[in-house]
Amino acid sequence: MSAHQQGTELDLSWISKIQVNKPAVLRRAEQIQARRPVKKEWQAAWLLKAVTCIDLTTLSGDDTASNIQRLCYKAKYPIREDLLKALNMHDKGITTAAVCVYPARVCDAVKALKAAGCDIPVASVATGFPAGQTHLKTRLEEIRLAVEDGATEIDVVINRTLVLTGQWKALYDEIRQFRKACGEAHLKTILATGELGSLTNVYKASMIAMMAGSDFIKTSTGKETVNATFPVAIVMLRAIRDFFWKTGNKVGFKPAGGIRSAKDSLVWLSLMKEELGDEWMKPELFRIGASTLLADIERQIYHHVTGRYAAYHDLPMS
Repeated sequence: MSAHQQGTELDLSWISKIQVNKPAVLRRAEQIQARRPVKKEWQAAWLLKAVTCIDLTTLSGDDTASNIQRLCYKAKYPIREDLLKALNMHDKGITTAAVCVYPARVCDAVKALKAAGCDIPVASVATGFPAGQTHLKTRLEEIRLAVEDGATEIDVVINRTLVLTGQWKALYDEIRQFRKACGEAHLKTILATGELGSLTNVYKASMIAMMAGSDFIKTSTGKETVNATFPVAIVMLRAIRDFFWKTGNKVGFKPAGGIRSAKDSLVWLSLMKEELGDEWMKPELFRIGASTLLADIERQIYHHVTGRYAAYHDLPMS
């Protein structure tokens, strides 16, 4: 990943002026969903691009060392080699962007990736994921412990209460402390947009998170009732663009929660290209948080290569 985004001083005058035009955002979202994102002849290339942007994730209460090992193997070998050879992509080193696990499983992931001889980053959720309703001291210690165990990316959750009550300085101060606790690790800030009440709050929270030094802003934990949606994404991407225009700092974007189909991944890539340009269509600035998406991408690539849809026995269990 690129160098850290250092953030800026808190600018509450900017925050106070923000008001999102919800009808315009919803119209734009409808346009995105209505059209075909990528021509058929380019779909395989775009799907492989999507693979390289996936944070391959498991965040289950029954996670064990063995299923973390399987996750890491799949991250290193996301697409069957014979399919990659058919596309002449077998020697391109295609892997997922990262693996994402709970803090207690970071050591397992680091060990498994080291044994596999690859340097895929390990991301850890932290700060009382998914609710963020633990004491600040505990949340900061959780970040530090994950980094000590080898996580190089930390996906933190914000305290939604601070957004809903308009405590923007308190939110900025907390995220600044998260940034400091991360040390050299990259900071991805989860806004849990389904619980923020309005699109205006989504924009304001996005801007605060970037001012405070987030390297990425992320839609959701995947545990909320409403996760990654296109209206929310548009607002967050416009905030990223505005922040870049004002400061020159590039911040990444990570949708997560409910992204399960290959078609979904193509729409998200198209949205990134249209809103922020080609420069943001790389894992340094775009991630997709997903656990089941990769299996459908592999099925679609199988169909592209063979002309057949994969039967149960045609693809390995992931």
